[in-house]
Amino acid sequence: MTSPAARPPEPGQGANNRGPDPKTGQAPGRDARLDNAKFILIALVVFGHAIEPLRDHGPTEALYYWIYFFHMPAFIMISGYLSRSFDASSNRVEKLVVTVAVPYLIFWTLHQTIYFFERGGLPDAASVLKPTWTLWFLVALFLWRLSVPVWKQLRWPVLIAVVISMFGATASLGETLSMGRVVSFLPFFVLGLSLRREHFALLDRLWVRILSVVVLGTTAVLAVPISDRWSRDWLFWKDSLTDRDIDPLLPSFGIRLAFMGLALLMTIAVLALTPKRRTWFTSLGAYTLYVYLGHSVALLLLKASPWYDMVGGPTGTALTAFGAVSLTLLLCTPWVRKGMQWAVEPQLTWFLRKDSTLRPENRGSSGTGGSGDARKKESAGV
Repeated sequence: MTSPAARPPEPGQGANNRGPDPKTGQAPGRDARLDNAKFILIALVVFGHAIEPLRDHGPTEALYYWIYFFHMPAFIMISGYLSRSFDASSNRVEKLVVTVAVPYLIFWTLHQTIYFFERGGLPDAASVLKPTWTLWFLVALFLWRLSVPVWKQLRWPVLIAVVISMFGATASLGETLSMGRVVSFLPFFVLGLSLRREHFALLDRLWVRILSVVVLGTTAVLAVPISDRWSRDWLFWKDSLTDRDIDPLLPSFGIRLAFMGLALLMTIAVLALTPKRRTWFTSLGAYTLYVYLGHSVALLLLKASPWYDMVGGPTGTALTAFGAVSLTLLLCTPWVRKGMQWAVEPQLTWFLRKDSTLRPENRGSSGTGGSGDARKKESAGV
């Protein structure tokens, strides 16, 4: 994710340099709630990945399930909301390639390098079309964003996306381009595309916030029996029901819809309880792509170390949680971002045409209008 000064205005998030509104405590044209939510969710992503190997401790497993009920659906819905301005123009597609596809290739190579040294060689099928670990999200975001103009033309986009997701559960989608997750999570992205600022205003009602506390508390309790009886595959949305050899399929459709509804309810609850004013971590919500990509490398190295063989139980969970939060904050620091910029925000001037508006020398002469900041690289929507 680019720095706040380098990010163009997404829908509902304009770019200007005036100070915070004294009444709301947030910068004009920006939604502090979304920035706060993005940081909270990316912290949960890091935390969830960090505690994933700690399966022997029951409470940790229940906490893992509770986080995975909603954190990626919520993240994807916000990404959809921030993708509303995508129009598939040549400039937008160029930006999408540079900000999403190129970082994907760089970090795919880094992941495979770690696997090479960990396993003593490359796997039999090291295809760039098969995303490694966390990189499925970049592939999905790339494909979802390309489809934005289509969804904008439909009368019932969310309903159609749900139908596609449900029918996709019956197909053998395999691992290529993580199509299982692309199709499964599609309704949350399309729902984000369909939201408007007035929808978020509904979250400020007192009864919504009270119900949100009830929802999060109830699901925290339900996570305990669910973690004992249900496979993690229901949380990952990775494989279709056919790929998982589930039979009969009909009851499984109901379960899939139930998890989809649960994710939506918890997403609404989390957003309702997220502060709408600026906080100490509001500005960090702009750097989620740095955290998302950087933590994957750090945790792959940690998993290859003896750490998870040495820790366990509540102490291991507490230490790992502290490390996850520390890593999240570390990846947001200016000096770490500067060191990662070549991979997260590559300046591929050699790759772009001379008249490309992504080249630094052409940004000031773009005919798109708006401030200079607004003509800089579009955020990746993460």
